[in-house]
Amino acid sequence: MIGSFQFKEILSVTLVLFSVIDILGSIPIIIDLRKKNRVINPGKATLVSGVLMILFLYIGENILKLFALDVQSFALAGSLVMFLIGMEMVLNVVIFKPEPEISSTSVVPLAFPLIAGAGTMTTLISLRAEFQKVNILLGVLLNLIFVYAVLRGSGWISRKLGVGGANVLRSVSGIILLAISIKIFKKNL
Repeated sequence: MIGSFQFKEILSVTLVLFSVIDILGSIPIIIDLRKKNRVINPGKATLVSGVLMILFLYIGENILKLFALDVQSFALAGSLVMFLIGMEMVLNVVIFKPEPEISSTSVVPLAFPLIAGAGTMTTLISLRAEFQKVNILLGVLLNLIFVYAVLRGSGWISRKLGVGGANVLRSVSGIILLAISIKIFKKNL
């Protein structure tokens, strides 16, 4: 059905974006940010992520062209940031040093590059070739609802995991994040 909502398309887009955004896999990063006494505003992080995704859906390729960049270069840059975050998690070191006067991490690194990062943005460009924009937009909105719920409940999740569980989850997720970043890097090199 041209110009209308299609449940199958919305479901496909939602599942693809859910796997790329991987908010569940980001739980250890969120917990780690909270441990560092960083402020996470679930509403702000979700809103900024949503704005970035929607803007990129409609004008992403044009923005990249404006700076004479291609999707592959953008994905490579995002993969390097993801790699460094993964290194922090696995080695228990601090690479991204917070500014002393800024205690919020709602925008960087949470909204970008973790939620609306290079993988998400390149996926949005790819989805445009296959699905109607309105259905992609609905898939984005459904994912943002889930992202907000996870961010909102991250304190509860942290308490349920405990220190040991959070450390194990952090290390395992760090290795997975490293592997994903290397995969994105290799694919776009």
